Amino acid sequence: MHPLNKVLYRFGVMVQWTRDSVLIPRPFHASYRRQLAALRRDPRGFDVHAEERFDVGVHPRSFIDEECAFASRHVLRARPDRILDVGSYRHFILGLLAHTRVTTIDVRSRSAVSENEEVVTCDAKQLTLPDGAFPMVVSLCTLEHFGLGRYGDALDLDADGKAFAEMKRVVAPGGRLVFSTTVSRRPQMVFNAHRIYSLPMLRRFCDGLVCEEELFYSHARGDFCQAEEISDRPEVWDVYLGCWRKPS
Repeated sequence: MHPLNKVLYRFGVMVQWTRDSVLIPRPFHASYRRQLAALRRDPRGFDVHAEERFDVGVHPRSFIDEECAFASRHVLRARPDRILDVGSYRHFILGLLAHTRVTTIDVRSRSAVSENEEVVTCDAKQLTLPDGAFPMVVSLCTLEHFGLGRYGDALDLDADGKAFAEMKRVVAPGGRLVFSTTVSRRPQMVFNAHRIYSLPMLRRFCDGLVCEEELFYSHARGDFCQAEEISDRPEVWDVYLGCWRKPS
């Protein structure tokens, strides 16, 4: 038990150490201790260990939920017969594989987990794929990491622009590029974790494409915001979500 909780326990409360620490209410804690004691007297065949948790209230929501929901909405709208995914959240890809053929790009080698998945191990700034091959390209929270060496790729401070140009190249005419990344009103480099882009920088990456939707998620608000409301604090970033179409 954490030393702080050893003290708090004397007063009938404890702190639950999660992504956001939660102060467990006194009535819940008292009830928990009674139930734990009863369970230890009659464990129903289980070995009983104490680990008090309090997750009552509104279901937690994060920027990752919003990124995946944004991409899912555009996948559902477009209904592509195949998708190229460049470095997105792995659990998001696993969901796509239930219904869609997905080619996944990763600089780190791994094996396919489904007959719907083809894994291509390569650097995103040099895709070994033909022009216009995919009706949809998805890349969630990946652009900001290219070329910083964090994932074993070579140091190349221009790798993000090169990778974005490659994603545009392999999108079929009329197809969509859906991506999310970090955004602030002041561009920043947090080396070697990630870049933080300004909105003009992101829109320059999208030159030649047509914007279908842009959203901005504010960490401070825990909700979507307007472009002028995104953070301008050092090392603090919000989330850009964009769907762009390649002209036919």
